[in-house]
Amino acid sequence: MQYKNIFWNLLGLGLPLLIAALTVPGLISVIGTERFGFLALAWGLIGYAGALDLGIGRAVTLRLASLRGRDSENEIPDVISTAVRITTLIGTVGFVLIVLGSCLGGYNFVPRQTVTISEVLISLLLLALAIPMQAISATYRGVNEAYLNFKNISFLRIALGAANFGAPFLVAQFTNQLYWLIGTLVLSRGIALFMYRKFAYQCLSDGAAGVGKFTKDQANKLLRFGGWVTVSSIISPFLVQADRFFVGTLISAAAVTAYVIPYEITVQALILVGAITTVAFPVIANYLQEDINKAHHAFNRWLVKVSIIMFCVMGCIAILMPYVLKLWVGQYVSDESTWVGRVLCVGVFFNAIGSMYYSFLHASGRSKETAILHLIELPMFVGALYVLITYYGVVGAALAWTLRVIFDSLGLFYFTKFKR
Repeated sequence: MQYKNIFWNLLGLGLPLLIAALTVPGLISVIGTERFGFLALAWGLIGYAGALDLGIGRAVTLRLASLRGRDSENEIPDVISTAVRITTLIGTVGFVLIVLGSCLGGYNFVPRQTVTISEVLISLLLLALAIPMQAISATYRGVNEAYLNFKNISFLRIALGAANFGAPFLVAQFTNQLYWLIGTLVLSRGIALFMYRKFAYQCLSDGAAGVGKFTKDQANKLLRFGGWVTVSSIISPFLVQADRFFVGTLISAAAVTAYVIPYEITVQALILVGAITTVAFPVIANYLQEDINKAHHAFNRWLVKVSIIMFCVMGCIAILMPYVLKLWVGQYVSDESTWVGRVLCVGVFFNAIGSMYYSFLHASGRSKETAILHLIELPMFVGALYVLITYYGVVGAALAWTLRVIFDSLGLFYFTKFKR
């Protein structure tokens, strides 16, 4: 495991959080809790779109990590070209669906008070543009990760994180119209796509930098792994983001703010785990081609470290939650938000452990198990969200999320240890 790559990953994931910490309170004070709630939903939708690539981005990382430095390295251009063709098609379908849903009145699902219909409609149409950009970006990000190009990815993540929070904050100084705020998110995704592509082709050696073509063979290999990842790619982001959408639908857009603020404080602690698993995935995939015992040893060593670190971090956050909320956003959240954060701290700890097992299973090419687990979780989570939010409000949403990730972590542990 390369500490340097983990450092770059951690930097790329962590600095945007600092930008968020500095800008979110001012952004809420300017645009209000309702518009911020809609903006949070937009962040969630864009995050969801980034995972709707049929698992191709992760499949590209696995394929290229296995091909690098071997006789079959000349297949790499075809792998990349095939993946780009598939994700372009996926993104286009997503674009059309969002446009159709918007025109058919999908904006009516979230209760609103001061935000106009035209603001929401135009915002949705703008968000539709981000869908294909996010899908294609996943392929090029997969190329960068396969070549362990985490330094450039980190710089890009920092810039994207700055745009994600800083750009709406700057625009809000001139207008609070929702579509102008969301327009900055779409523009930043377009720039990110261009840069991911540029960095990807800079990684390729002379033997792997030729002009590739779409081939059925490469498509089958990508989709064979990505097919099951597709299930996870569709369901997993829903499992992560559904809570805020249920809160918005069953309570209000303003309630999303009371939920999202403590959610972001706790869940963003996972950046450490993300920094490790992103590096671990291609490294373990490469080890598994050479020595399976070496792969297991590397995984177990980092699992212990992650478990200890996250237990300490989440314990401290749970204790300090009311003070952090008061210091950060003060009057914009209620006492309920403290309990939301504390309940989520338990879930984040288990989610950290589950993320390690998830990464190992995928590095082993075992995407079927994770997909099956997500299929089992989906109806259980939806039912739990509806019931618990109905009776306990935003705290119920946090409880449903936490119960879901505990179940997920236990399932991933079972598949890793007992179903080899």
